Amino acid sequence: MTVLQVADLSFGYGADKLFQGITFSLEQGQRAALVAPNGAGKSTLLRLVARELTPDTGSVVIRKGIRVAYFRQSHELQAEGTVLDAFLSGFAEVLELRHALTAAQHAAASGSEADLARLSDLTDRYHIAGGDDLERRVEIIAAHLGFTPADMDRPVASLSGGERGRLQLGVVLAIEPDLLLLDEPTNHLDIETITWLEKHLAGLGGALLCVSHDRAFLDAVCPNTMELGHRSFRIYPLKYSDYAVAREEDLARERELAERQEAFVAKTEDFIRRNIAGQKTKQAQSRRKMLEKLETIDRPEDVWATAEKVRFRFAPAPRSGDIVLDARGLGAARGGRTLFSGVELLIRRGDRVGIVGPNGTGKSTLLKLLAGAGAPDDAGDVRRGTNLCQGYFDQHLGSLDPARTAVEEIRSVRADMNVDATRQYLSRFRFYGDDALRKVQGFSGGERSRLALAKLLLEPRNLLFLDEPTNHLDIPAAEILEEALTGFEGTVLLVSHDRRFLEQVTTRIVAVREGRVDVYPGGFRDYRDNLEKLAAEAAAREAERGDASGRGVSGRGAGARAASGRGAPEPRDERRGAAADAADAADRSAKPARAVRRSGATMPPPDDAGAGDAAARRRAFESDKAAARATERKRKRVKELEAEIAAGESQLAEMREELKKDPGGDWAKLAEAARKEQALAKRVDAAMTEWMALSEELGASATAGGEA
Repeated sequence: MTVLQVADLSFGYGADKLFQGITFSLEQGQRAALVAPNGAGKSTLLRLVARELTPDTGSVVIRKGIRVAYFRQSHELQAEGTVLDAFLSGFAEVLELRHALTAAQHAAASGSEADLARLSDLTDRYHIAGGDDLERRVEIIAAHLGFTPADMDRPVASLSGGERGRLQLGVVLAIEPDLLLLDEPTNHLDIETITWLEKHLAGLGGALLCVSHDRAFLDAVCPNTMELGHRSFRIYPLKYSDYAVAREEDLARERELAERQEAFVAKTEDFIRRNIAGQKTKQAQSRRKMLEKLETIDRPEDVWATAEKVRFRFAPAPRSGDIVLDARGLGAARGGRTLFSGVELLIRRGDRVGIVGPNGTGKSTLLKLLAGAGAPDDAGDVRRGTNLCQGYFDQHLGSLDPARTAVEEIRSVRADMNVDATRQYLSRFRFYGDDALRKVQGFSGGERSRLALAKLLLEPRNLLFLDEPTNHLDIPAAEILEEALTGFEGTVLLVSHDRRFLEQVTTRIVAVREGRVDVYPGGFRDYRDNLEKLAAEAAAREAERGDASGRGVSGRGAGARAASGRGAPEPRDERRGAAADAADAADRSAKPARAVRRSGATMPPPDDAGAGDAAARRRAFESDKAAARATERKRKRVKELEAEIAAGESQLAEMREELKKDPGGDWAKLAEAARKEQALAKRVDAAMTEWMALSEELGASATAGGEA
């Protein structure tokens, strides 16, 4: 069932078209990512779909009766009411009943029969309207977004910017819409919350159109990718990582076709010039008519080309000592709550350390302490190495003065640079023409981030402290920053929730959680792999205990904490506080020995097994049979896909050989052949993606069976 149909949409400001000819549709349950560089109009397109703006041409048709929810970057929430009122704001009837019920509860304290009868009536109506179930659903969503039960009665006006963003996200998720529009939903979310959001969105039955610069999030949530350009709109049935590869192949093929046509036209025009007045006049006239009828193949639009021109280059800096920072006994408290204590950390030259953990645990505070910018009452000592030239990137971009222009910001650091040299320097960060003369207060979030990085890189640095450096950066800028940091010869300490960025850059991980700070060797990928391994082992132990005792998983203890993402892999080196070591020892002593995993169907029945146990064994047997049938279907599908891929690749080879041949002037036929080849290539890629996923599932099943 189609829930959204967009046809020939265009929009611009005055004579400048932002985009044109946008046509696509979304089916029920279809999830698509909308990608493009900053400033291409992604948020504008979402506003057009949400009917907040009127298009210049084209139409947006949403199926009648469809519930639409729109999460905006601007976090436009009314400052009235409580957090719970905001969560229920999408359900006017329930919210009105709840307020009436609260008033009736206060009035019933009088004990009068009329007030008690009204309370009883409103309670029944609230239950029939689904208020109880809705509140339970909202409480679950709120807890995952970091709101405690006590927070639900807080006024919305008291929330910070990050809390407002999470609240607005919870509001749109609570609605469970048929069409969900998300504009940068992962901003202000920590890694655990992003992981939960991915699973939550994957389980929704409605359609989703999502704008995000988080590549790992897009890969996990959206199996379809839409690329928005100024004069093009590409749709790929692929997740972002696969789309990035496929589009390069498509662009190369389309460029080759355009170049071949240009060469043919140039050759033909040369023939016409040489023979229009000679013996071959008729041939020249015939070819001229042919050119007039020829449908021109335009060079393809590369929407990322300009975005990829940003250059993060570090000025040469002196070599620091081998020991960069030696932190001993660090501790900090904020708002009467201890964030961490007894932290000991040794940073060596060349380390690229990622600091991770949930929001509010003190990651930025720890980074400031290590940079020497902690509060006066913070504990501990940081011994600094020799020959250090440090730089600090603040996620709040406090180093920028909104009243200055970009040129003035750069010259505040390097007064020796004249205006022309400054504008040339800013062009490396995608500030072209008059952009360098605009005031900072008019910049977008991405422009401010690039300007702050431009200031940071003006002077030689061999020690960098980066607090959320990829916030507001588009995907190419984040990838270029990754490359620059990977090749950086100095030392880097960074806070980030961007998993792909952490995977590419970090060599060690510092995890801040519930008052503990632990250090893990290896990069972020190793850290996550260890977390997942521990979670799987903990879940298996809980399942085994449940099978042995006849009870379900309790969800408590060290195993459950690891399974819920609250555990952590055992650190293998580096000094840590005594409290952390003691906690680790307690965790290890609490863990039972690993038992052999057995399914319910193969567990021996107890001596006093009755009819209930027999029924349980029958259910387990039927479950095992169903699993075996599902596995067999997957094996059959794998074989079908292998045959389909082989046939498709063979056909592709033939089609590509045909495309290499001279079209003899029949460019329409060549263009049609190219379209067919592109469509077949996408089908083969989709089949390959499905084959890989099924093969991994079968491999995991076989491994689990072997362990059992």
